[in-house]
Amino acid sequence: MKQISRSFLKNPLLYIAAGILFFTALYIFSFTEFFYELIEAGAIWVREIFGGFYLWLGLLCVVFLIYIAFSKFGNIKLGSSKPEFNRLSWIAMLYSAGMGSGILLRAVQEPVFMFLNSPISTDSSAEVIALEYTYYQWGFTAWAFYGIFALLIAYSLFVKKSNILLGSSLPQFKKIKYLPESINLLTILTTVFGLVAAIGLGTTQIEGGISHLSSSPSGTLWLIILLVFIVCLAAFISAFAGIKKGIKRISNWNIYITTILMLFVFLQADILTVFNRFFESLSKYIIDFIPLSLALGNYNPGKEFLTEWTYYYWAFWLAWAPFTGIFIARISKGRSIREMILGVLLIPSLGSFFWFSVFGSTSFDLIGSMDPYRGEFDNVFTSLFRFFEAFPLSNFTNMLSILLLISFLVTSVDLAIYVLSMFSDKGREHPRKKFRLIWAILILIFSQAIIILGNIKPNSNVLTAMQKFLIISSLPFAFFTAGIMILFLRELFRKH
Repeated sequence: MKQISRSFLKNPLLYIAAGILFFTALYIFSFTEFFYELIEAGAIWVREIFGGFYLWLGLLCVVFLIYIAFSKFGNIKLGSSKPEFNRLSWIAMLYSAGMGSGILLRAVQEPVFMFLNSPISTDSSAEVIALEYTYYQWGFTAWAFYGIFALLIAYSLFVKKSNILLGSSLPQFKKIKYLPESINLLTILTTVFGLVAAIGLGTTQIEGGISHLSSSPSGTLWLIILLVFIVCLAAFISAFAGIKKGIKRISNWNIYITTILMLFVFLQADILTVFNRFFESLSKYIIDFIPLSLALGNYNPGKEFLTEWTYYYWAFWLAWAPFTGIFIARISKGRSIREMILGVLLIPSLGSFFWFSVFGSTSFDLIGSMDPYRGEFDNVFTSLFRFFEAFPLSNFTNMLSILLLISFLVTSVDLAIYVLSMFSDKGREHPRKKFRLIWAILILIFSQAIIILGNIKPNSNVLTAMQKFLIISSLPFAFFTAGIMILFLRELFRKH
């Protein structure tokens, strides 16, 4: 007992976080249906009370970063050395860390859903509205959430010469006893919840692809559980190798294969139509950004739609913001604040927009040629694989998509393991490997609990379970995000 007590006192953050995650997972395993009903009621409550707050927060994050980038603070350099990674590798790691398997999960299903169920009413065509709203949910706001934390940590790490722990990033936090530790604990829990959601969705899509290729029924629970184990094991091996050897190589692979898949579809699509819809949707998105962000007038799709889509996305991006922001900060050493902010806001956003334009626009044309359309692209977990059946080499492209899904998931998980290990190892830039093993095991256990939760009801899946869970779990972090923007701006004016 004395040894356990001494060990706890040396690293209370790790033990408390691990205890909360382990016992929450145990509770989910034991009382799955009750827990599902609990988060279902909680998600409705958050939607009714704090839905507008989520929307305002997203808009304010974008405005805040644009102001910082073009103010005198944008000239501040993050460290005195040259950039550690060249621009191509930097962009590849940015994109792999921030979006990952989500762009494959939603490549076809989301634009098609928006096309068949226009969320807003404007004078644009249904195709343009569908792409515009998809851009909104994957664009500047998502990357602004990441950018806020990347900015805070990069400034703390390379300008103030502090560590990556959020609880130590601003001097105001240290004035209140136990506040830094509480902030670090909140960051760890929010990160794990967001990561586990991605693992659940990604492995369920991989299982859907395998089932589709083998012509067997989808939703095989034991296969999803096995896939979760494989992904966590591969991620641990990559995190064990470190950023330069493991994470960088997998990130570059992800970008190459993603580009090949996109070009494969693009060169067989109506290229002129794809470009026209891309540029028209992009211009509409920029013009409509404020009313879209605040759901004003004709740009209000309704509370139910916002809960199932926008609030869920904002909660998801917020949950990913801590570890993605820390990683972006870690790889942005040597760049200016302006370069980092503009790189984070613009480059991955534009890449995502063109990706959705290629797959979305081609899907619209395929639906137009079907007589009639029977919901082939409605299932979020199988839509991409059914889409590729309309093209040559479908077995090959579907296999490649499955490999890419696994690779994206491994990248996301190994980044999270690495960052969580930094938190557990007192902010060390290169955390000890025993912490990487501990976090790989904890993530595996919690992921299995979420998979079970997503399969408890006949009309439920991992997606619907995580929509409800993340909207609740990200709320405290949403308030924290609003607070740190104010405090960080005060810090900049005081120091510069």
